[in-house]
Amino acid sequence: MPKLTFHGAARTVTGSKHLLEVDGRRILVDCGQFQGRKDLRLLNWTAFAFDPKALDAVVLTHAHIDHSGLLPRLVAAGYKGRIYCTPGTLELCGLVLPDAGRIQEEDARQANRHGYSKHKPAEPLFTEADAMRALTQLQPFGFDRPIDLGGGVSCDFQPAGHLLGSAYVRMRTPQGLVLFGGDLGRYGRPVLQDPKAATEADVLVVESTYGDRLHPADDDGERLAEVIRTTIDRRGKVIVPSFAIGRVEEVLYWVKRLEEEGRIPVVPVYVDSPMAQEALNFYARRSDELDDEMSQRGRAMRMFATKRLTVTRSSQESKQVTASRLPSIVISASGMATGGRVLHHLADALPDPKNTVLFVGFQSEGTRGRQLVDGAKETKIHGRIIPVNATIVRLDGMSAHADQSEILRWLRGFTRPPKATYLVHGEVTAMEALKTQIVSGLQWRVEIPQMHESVEVLA
Repeated sequence: MPKLTFHGAARTVTGSKHLLEVDGRRILVDCGQFQGRKDLRLLNWTAFAFDPKALDAVVLTHAHIDHSGLLPRLVAAGYKGRIYCTPGTLELCGLVLPDAGRIQEEDARQANRHGYSKHKPAEPLFTEADAMRALTQLQPFGFDRPIDLGGGVSCDFQPAGHLLGSAYVRMRTPQGLVLFGGDLGRYGRPVLQDPKAATEADVLVVESTYGDRLHPADDDGERLAEVIRTTIDRRGKVIVPSFAIGRVEEVLYWVKRLEEEGRIPVVPVYVDSPMAQEALNFYARRSDELDDEMSQRGRAMRMFATKRLTVTRSSQESKQVTASRLPSIVISASGMATGGRVLHHLADALPDPKNTVLFVGFQSEGTRGRQLVDGAKETKIHGRIIPVNATIVRLDGMSAHADQSEILRWLRGFTRPPKATYLVHGEVTAMEALKTQIVSGLQWRVEIPQMHESVEVLA
């Protein structure tokens, strides 16, 4: 009987890894890093709870690190097979995985140089070279194209609307259909198309990041405009910790639109991320995956270019942006303020009440971003205690994750209830709230698996 084991994103938001065993085939869906709390991050350093060498295939839903970020370690541990993904995911992984390796190496060097690591010497989780090796095993397939995984098992990708190339996976087995939802996008948002409707599954695995809440009603960007106007009026900076792919594009879309409509002043806008230019170009080259408005606008720098946009590339340019005291908007990775160049901007900006730090995505428990939005009065950055005097703002309305109502909207597209629905990729309170809504509204069987729990499916 087929067996499904949840090796990540079980009662937590990160580390997605789902192992399907059917008729002797072992297929892993996603291989993501754990982020957030220290006890979760430490799991990234442990041996996999399965034998990478015994896997027959890996299927990747999208390029975000919490779904793709342990692929370099999986390959280093002996996995030699193909990693199936969409072409958009392949392109973005070519940016994010080597960049993550570089950040890991730089963080280790910084820790060794300044002596703030408990490990002597500090080592990277994986290197840029590890990431490059993993990329050679990625095999792209377009949406709606069947992929033969052997043993009578096949799958295909369907647009999920969460990120360029993001997909949910329909896995067909001799016993029935298993659908892995990946991360679901939103309806009626700029840049990306809506998630494609799903009509059936015998077993469904679906995310629950915002399962306990609703995003604010669309205000046509007015709250963002107010944050920018207020900060610029007091001669401060708006620092936007942003995921290097996905969020940067929507932030730029809104800033450009607000400028064009005269709703905010025109100030320097810096995208301080080495991969930003390439990511923007990827979006332009795949305009068929964008919503109608964006696909009609043309290439990336016309779609996203504000009037005074600068994409910094070198560390020296980044330092100049940090040192500048001119009012500006600075968009920099990472989205949860856990590493990367944004930490230098935060260390400089947080002590000054003129500045605003604007979070535009989900903040996992235990991350620096979560601490700041929860009201922390100080935070540690690179071994230093930094006072928090800047204004901290969180805009959930710009999240790329479907909220409770949008998840339910997608589920209502099914023509028959799955035999079992498993909630993953969410904090427990969000999972419980979403389960209650699905059970009461749809009368489906819903389960919330434990980490490493195995269940027999398709009985």
